[in-house]
Order: sequence, then C-alpha cells, then structure tokens
Amino acid sequence: MQIGRDCGRLEQEGRMTISEALLPEFDQEMVSVRKTLERIPDDKLAWKPHEKSMTLGRLAGHLAELPGFGAAAILTDELDFAKMPPGRGPLVAESQKQVLDIFDKTIGEARAAIAKTSDEEWAKQWKMSAGDKVFFKGPKQVAVRRMMLNHVIHHRAQLGVYLRLNGVAVPSVYGPSADEG
Repeated sequence: MQIGRDCGRLEQEGRMTISEALLPEFDQEMVSVRKTLERIPDDKLAWKPHEKSMTLGRLAGHLAELPGFGAAAILTDELDFAKMPPGRGPLVAESQKQVLDIFDKTIGEARAAIAKTSDEEWAKQWKMSAGDKVFFKGPKQVAVRRMMLNHVIHHRAQLGVYLRLNGVAVPSVYGPSADEG
C-alpha cells in the first residue's frame, strides 16, 4: 500500500487505513496503561528509585500527558519547546485521581485525532525541536508510533518497576504478571 492514497479507495479495495490499523493497538495499550496508573499509591508520589530518576508522581504525570502528545503530532506540523509559554512545566501528579482524569482526557483527544486522520495526513512531515536543536523530523505516522505509543509503553513498564519496588501488585499486561495470573 502506498501512503497517501485516497482512503475511500483503500476501503473499497478492502484494505485498512493507517488509522484503522493503529486504533486497536492504541486502545489495548491505553487499557494497560490505565490499569497500571490505577495502582499508583498517593503516599508514594515523591518516591524515586535513584537520585537521577523521576519521582513516581512525575513518571505518572508524564504517562498521563503522553497521549496528548500524539494528538499534537497529528494536529500540528511541529512542536518547538523553545516556543512554549513560560511557566508551563511537566505534570507532577498530586494524586492518582488527578492522573487518571488527565489520562482519560488525553486518550480521548488522541483517539479522536487518530480516528479522523487520513493516510495522506499520516504521510506529512512533523518536527519536534527546541529552537535549532531538532529531536525528530519525519512522517506523522512515525512520530505518533515512536514518540507517543512506544514512549507510553516504555514508561508504563518503568512505572511497573516503581510499583514493584514499593510493594504494589503489578497488573497483567501482555499475559500474567508475578502478581496476577
């Protein structure tokens, strides 16, 4: 399949669009992330496993915000951190409820953006930078997969380690965990 073909033609030919192929995986991964976020203990949000590590509250906040990053990659042509408004910093969770509310909002935004994106739009270029320093430049499809979905999976696993080190049961994700069969 050639990226950028008419989506209506793809559907008529019986082929899935990029959005149709991505949504089931997105939905499954977000269910697993939510199950993990539901386990974060409010009394351990300031805990971190090492002095160079994020706190549990910062890691949970990052996971809650990441799906919104996917929506931004779809709906914009670039993200330049040098142009961010002053005072807007990363989310540090104040409670499990706060994280879950933000996560539910951002997954709704990301899912809606994914669902309405044409294959032609997925092929358009997107850039993430901080002024002249470019971190990513490539098709929106790659940006969403790499910078959002893979990123979420990575940090969900990291949060699982944080939970384990704090004696919290780690949920089953792709099969049984040591705590759940």
